[in-house]
Amino acid sequence: MNKRESAIRKNFIRVCFYILIGTYALIALFPFVWAFITSLKPTAEANNFSIPLDKMSFDNYLYIMKKFPYLRWFANSLAVCLGVTIGSIFINSLAGYALARMNFKGRKVMFWLVLAMMMVPVQVLLVPQYVILAKLGWINTYQGLIVPYLFSCFGTFMMRQFFLSIPRSLEEAAMIDGAGRFTIFWKIIFPLAKPAVAAQFILTFVGMWNEFLWPSLIAKRQEMYTLTVGLNSFYNQYAQYWDQIQAGVMLLSIPAVAIFIIFQKQFVEGMTMGAVKE
Repeated sequence: MNKRESAIRKNFIRVCFYILIGTYALIALFPFVWAFITSLKPTAEANNFSIPLDKMSFDNYLYIMKKFPYLRWFANSLAVCLGVTIGSIFINSLAGYALARMNFKGRKVMFWLVLAMMMVPVQVLLVPQYVILAKLGWINTYQGLIVPYLFSCFGTFMMRQFFLSIPRSLEEAAMIDGAGRFTIFWKIIFPLAKPAVAAQFILTFVGMWNEFLWPSLIAKRQEMYTLTVGLNSFYNQYAQYWDQIQAGVMLLSIPAVAIFIIFQKQFVEGMTMGAVKE
């Protein structure tokens, strides 16, 4: 095969690859685009496949802002997401660092327990968690929404794998200078873990932003609703107003999409680094 045939073959494969990726992108984006179009329609046109350009407006968004305490729900979601994200990053990083660097009795057993807990469905833990929080009086409270998610087995595993990729010589040099274990972690090791922290930030924030089951159990009063629980209240017993529901979905999606766009580079780097064997 000469160079010209080889170049033609490579270009053909590249074009096929771009067509495949473009097709997948269109399929993935179509529901989002259609939801946005539906959010602009009047109620009478919401179930039709036609796109009445002359009737489309942002009235559904204005209606949601006026009819429902959207800003309060947004503040609740933001407070819960930031509380869980910041707290879990700190706790998971400490746990991951201990499993990666500190030698203590039962370290390997604890690591295997963390891996085993990753296999347990979240739904299995809902009842005992709810009973404990009810006895503590944490129903309809922010701590009830935040505390159960402050530790993540997957987050701990990811941080441990990343810390294993950092040379031990950095810690040894700091120990020679008299630095303690926590000082080494906080001032030397943790700043080097920015890619892993960014990846965990996105996964945790987006996951909590879209969480519905747990907030629906804990938040019983309307003023404690998160956006996902508040969006569920748009449903009527006898009818569903899909134009308003889709407008709420669009408002719900904006922060998560913005977070991913801002940190996508760090997210990709964090997910691909740290794949080492002990």
